[in-house]
Amino acid sequence: MAERGGQTRRRPWLWGAVLLVLLVAWACGRSGDTSTDGTGGATGATGATRKPDASAHPSRTPTTSTPKPSPSSPTTPSGKYDPAAYAPQVRARAAEAGVSPRLLMAILYNESYKPHDPALERAWQRYKPGAAFGIANMHRAAFDETKRGRAFAGRRWEELPDDPDLAVRAAAWYLHDLARQLPAHPSGPYDKDELLALGYNAGAGNMQAFARGATPGSQAADYLSRLRSNWEKAGRAVARTGRG
Repeated sequence: MAERGGQTRRRPWLWGAVLLVLLVAWACGRSGDTSTDGTGGATGATGATRKPDASAHPSRTPTTSTPKPSPSSPTTPSGKYDPAAYAPQVRARAAEAGVSPRLLMAILYNESYKPHDPALERAWQRYKPGAAFGIANMHRAAFDETKRGRAFAGRRWEELPDDPDLAVRAAAWYLHDLARQLPAHPSGPYDKDELLALGYNAGAGNMQAFARGATPGSQAADYLSRLRSNWEKAGRAVARTGRG
């Protein structure tokens, strides 16, 4: 590119700057929401200290192995997509894990605020190693813990951007594991699905605190509000018999 004075040379920082500008643009669309991506990312009860979650673990640069591609991914080059396109996968993986397909779909809607283009996700991960991957926004440590002893134990976190079905499957089993950590008789004002959604966003420790009556902080409360807003269309989406 041309420099002042007519000299021409490469600017190695330019691509990084362009990427950051793009990401700032879509981040502004969240209206100031500063919650961390999915799977234990947001601050929960006021003053509560949550246990370290997936985002606290250092991430390695993705290897060069080729992940399994997803058939007919409906994402656009900008990363925008309609979670309802994955209704068949949501129904199948929710049944496999024994969780509510409507809840799983509502969480996909909640997590659709960010672009999910594979190339963009990988580029962003190089700038922010703790970022989450895939349409369900899962961190490395959460994925690695969730897959243990299961049929997808041989899969890798780096595959999530290219394989939405794997992302949906991991999210379903993560909800399954959260459900096993719920108190038998919650005393708070939230139902089971709401508590699981809060756990998906704020972590199991905060979920248990909310189940005992603790009040969510602003970020977790915003996540719950968006879940409620997405609840009706999530129900319509999982009721569809075909894609799209």
